Amino acid sequence: MTTIRISWLGALALAAGLLGWVTNWWMSRNGFPTPVLHLSSLFTLAAIVVVTLVLGMRVNRWRNGERKRMLDPLLATRTLVLSQATAYAGALILGWHLGILLDQVALVSVRSTLVPVWSSVALIAGGIVMIVVGVLVEGFCRLPPDDDGGGQEANEGEYA
Repeated sequence: MTTIRISWLGALALAAGLLGWVTNWWMSRNGFPTPVLHLSSLFTLAAIVVVTLVLGMRVNRWRNGERKRMLDPLLATRTLVLSQATAYAGALILGWHLGILLDQVALVSVRSTLVPVWSSVALIAGGIVMIVVGVLVEGFCRLPPDDDGGGQEANEGEYA
């Protein structure tokens, strides 16, 4: 499994931002509501972040030497996949709502409400938190290099 590449997260956020901007531009000029997630979706984002962190902390404790029990390899793999999915979903949410925010800022003077603007800002912050937690927990799943003294480490970059 490959590591998360920040450049891929940036490209994904940029593509989602462009799509969000174009979609919001078209919808707002044709009488449709703003395509922003409801603020209650922040509870879902928070739940995903908490579950990712809890599972990541279990793997991190095992990796740092608390090995009273054997770590279930399936749990470690699921934690790694969840961390990467959290980061990529965060990039999508960040980009989409940043694109919407850019179009909404231009319309602030003619809008009677700022709810879409504040919703976009809140979800942008949620996307950033998801990216940070995803990258952090992916790092928890990485095995430390062996100290063999024999030159090249065999498991450097491998996952728990």
